[in-house]
Amino acid sequence: MIELSGPLSNSIDRTTSQFAQLRTIRDRIAQLDPLVFGSNTEAPNRLGWVNAPSNSRTHLKEIAALVSQFAGKSQVILSGMGGSSLAPEVIAATFKKKLFVLDSTDPDYIARALTIALQESVIVIGSKSGSTIETASHKALLTAQLQAAGLNPADHIVIVTDPGSPLDTSARSEGLSVINADPTIGGRFSALSAFGLVPAALLGIDIESLLKDAAAADVQIRSTDVAVDLAYLLLTQTKEYFALVDSVTAPGLPDWIEQLVAESTGKSGIGRLPVVVDKSGTLAAQYLEIGFSSASPLNIAADLPSQFLLWEWATAILGAALKIDPFNQPNVTEAKAQTSALLSSWSGALPHFLPDEISGDVERFGLSLEALIAAIPADGYLAVMAYVDRIGQSELIKLRALFEARISKPVTFGWGPRFLHSTGQFHKGGPAHGGFLQITGTADTELAIPGVNYSFETLEMAQALGDNKALTERKLPVTRLHLRTRKNYYQEITHFLKQ
Repeated sequence: MIELSGPLSNSIDRTTSQFAQLRTIRDRIAQLDPLVFGSNTEAPNRLGWVNAPSNSRTHLKEIAALVSQFAGKSQVILSGMGGSSLAPEVIAATFKKKLFVLDSTDPDYIARALTIALQESVIVIGSKSGSTIETASHKALLTAQLQAAGLNPADHIVIVTDPGSPLDTSARSEGLSVINADPTIGGRFSALSAFGLVPAALLGIDIESLLKDAAAADVQIRSTDVAVDLAYLLLTQTKEYFALVDSVTAPGLPDWIEQLVAESTGKSGIGRLPVVVDKSGTLAAQYLEIGFSSASPLNIAADLPSQFLLWEWATAILGAALKIDPFNQPNVTEAKAQTSALLSSWSGALPHFLPDEISGDVERFGLSLEALIAAIPADGYLAVMAYVDRIGQSELIKLRALFEARISKPVTFGWGPRFLHSTGQFHKGGPAHGGFLQITGTADTELAIPGVNYSFETLEMAQALGDNKALTERKLPVTRLHLRTRKNYYQEITHFLKQ
């Protein structure tokens, strides 16, 4: 049972014509009417999530066979980006299962996966399109590592992808196990599809029970106003920002919601930007604060599958109300193109870059911090984007709160390149009043990508600078701080910030 409570729930006015409009949108989505999102959208091919609680049951038999096939493996490694990795990560954390999520091109982070005993591992490669550069690079590396260890990749690798994708075709030719996901479900709406269910099942989680909980939520969403209530608050109680306080019972759930809402709504100069925070009462809460405890201004109480489904419905309803296509991601594609262009122009070798300022082991490229902060409008925000090892440099997430206190504006934090499949769409497609601080760093690990002429470090830098170019071409303020060394990295960064 989903329940919305707290003081903010009193702001829901079900007597208004606006609320009635949202109800109509819900009903049309339930009827799989793509025109509720307008014409020329991706909706006609992206409404499979609506019936996922029932339709995903068709996967149960083949996933059970997969679990039996890999029953001797004690470790699960998941390679995926965006919705393909964030939902399984939340599921694993909620059920206290050990999952290594490979959602980075940072060589120091990737090297951590290589310390896991591959002979005891099952590796899930999840890519809807089958052409995502991160997952393609991971697959090439892990396949080579397995072969170098005298192991047969077919005994360790599972592919989850759309039928007929390049990855589907190549994986079958290689004799790998393949699960085809529903092609009518977009990546960020895929929590209850094969992308979420396959890793969960391999971790020993009862996925049939997950789908039963989701089916109960589906009945409630269709027959009551619970999803409309949430959409109404997101539409009327904030014009852009809302805070998400991390969940004790479902750690990482706000990160999943962040990518769903920001990537779905950040289009045409509008949208909603979640600000993920670790505690209540932050600056961003001046707009709207949503949490998952009784102390929250708006508390959403529900089991995890119900949370997934509720937010998918609320996001789709909100998208239709905002008159945008919640299923496309044009600026994510743009960032990919910029990355490819840089890799081609560099011919495999990472160029030397001349900084505008050097302080200790930190190089600055672009605007000074003072100029960056001054360039953010009164109604704008700052996005901190760290292209480093999210385990080894985990302290950098503290910068979010430090900057928020300093500039008195909403501040988001994202690990690169995974945020490119999340808030990256909002940065370029949403309201054009953000400021952007990139953090890159020289890696300690040299890690080649088999089959191409560039390394993971070169790829990661191309992703950072490709996004930098996409932002600066929009005349948005950007600063890049580069760590010459990752030793004492937090002290170096905070020292630089205090200057």
